[in-house]
Amino acid sequence: MNLRKIKAMQITKNYRNKNLGEILLEKGLASQTDLEKAIQIQKKTGKRLGEILVDKGVLKEKDLLETLSLKLNIPTARIDSFAIDPAIVEIISQEIARKHKIIPLFKVGDTLTVAMADPLDVYVVDYLRHKTGLKIQAVLALATDIQKAIEKYYRVLDSVNKVIHDIQLDDAFVDEASIETFEDDSKEGSSIIKVVNLILTQAIRDHGSDIHIEPDEKIMRIRYRIDGILHEAFALPRKFHPMVVSRIKIMANLDVSEKRIPQDGRFQYRLGTNVVDLRVSILPTVKGEKVVMRILDKTGFILDLSKMGFSPAVDSNWNHLIHRPQGLILITGPTGSGKTTTLYASLNEINTPDKNIITIENPVEYNFPMINQVQVNTRAGLTFSAGLRSILRQDPDIVMIGEIRDLESAEIAMRAALTGHLVLSTLHTNDAPSAVTRLVDMGVEPFLVATSILGVLAQRLVRRVCRSCKKEMKVSADELQSL
Repeated sequence: MNLRKIKAMQITKNYRNKNLGEILLEKGLASQTDLEKAIQIQKKTGKRLGEILVDKGVLKEKDLLETLSLKLNIPTARIDSFAIDPAIVEIISQEIARKHKIIPLFKVGDTLTVAMADPLDVYVVDYLRHKTGLKIQAVLALATDIQKAIEKYYRVLDSVNKVIHDIQLDDAFVDEASIETFEDDSKEGSSIIKVVNLILTQAIRDHGSDIHIEPDEKIMRIRYRIDGILHEAFALPRKFHPMVVSRIKIMANLDVSEKRIPQDGRFQYRLGTNVVDLRVSILPTVKGEKVVMRILDKTGFILDLSKMGFSPAVDSNWNHLIHRPQGLILITGPTGSGKTTTLYASLNEINTPDKNIITIENPVEYNFPMINQVQVNTRAGLTFSAGLRSILRQDPDIVMIGEIRDLESAEIAMRAALTGHLVLSTLHTNDAPSAVTRLVDMGVEPFLVATSILGVLAQRLVRRVCRSCKKEMKVSADELQSL
């Protein structure tokens, strides 16, 4: 055992023998007067001393958690930073969660991590172990944070159960023909609208990027992609599936009667003052139509390049590139790797009154002031290629192309870059060198590629670490490169 561990054990032991007030005084986080006033309130209300000090503004929540962690030698969790899987929430009943001020966070193997206001309550830990059949890892969290999490996550389960209970469907309504003709103002139509609204609202509130609606033999499974990982949100009886899909088709202006071929569409959904765009993809499977909706929430965009998480070297090089007067700059990466966000942040950086910036996108995901944005409309003949040709007659300084998809748009983009325009776009390749190969495979002449491209940025999204648990450390160049 090394000296550092021995010292840590001694510190922990010293704090264990002191009460919370003594530790706060020692650390300079509260005065004697503050403690005396808080103790008087505690005698009247029965509230915990730490919570009283936080409510009075004497103590910050973060400092309280750290102090309690030192005293109890138990890790802490800021549960407002967790996206808890609804399937995990269901492991512990709402009644037990409210009674004991606890909420499950995640499960790894046969160990369930549970946030508790009082993690030293052996009775509750033993009860949970017996009830769930799992090992229990207790972590410390503020009672107020736990209460907020209970309201948030169990509200979803309550809403789902209420919707299922409220919908009374007879056999005639479940018939395929009647599904296609239900009216929004009918009892059945109103109920299905509530189901779809619940699915959309919860996904947006959970900051999801995609909604998956999947039919199975007995259930319709709803899953949300949050921070790049699919979480099962909840399940509904299988008989709801055709009606939910029909409602989404109506919202996306798709053919309700067509179930044999894939369909794509889009619609807008209003949640409070926020208007969210959703792209819809419907795919026939052997069990029924699977629906995936991509959420394009404009409030979630990061438009500050300095907050993108680039290393200082990449940030400096990228800023240098986007301020060049002409040339082609490409961003590569798989779907969902943040290419559009980087493009928008770059445009926001170079958007000044002395520049004429025009974009062509499918879809336009964020509306910028002083930028002329064009929405692709293939049905009307407005493709990327057709739009680009018109854009070049509009005296642009900077052109942003949502994605280079074919030879024609690639050649137009490169010739624009060679004739005094700065062009930014994206490609679907896994790394930067593959961008050159991809363009040549499209049929672009190698000399055009060599003379037009200024630089290529390959990127991925990395999940952010917990704000409570994170520790600063130096990483090697190899570790940084691997990310």
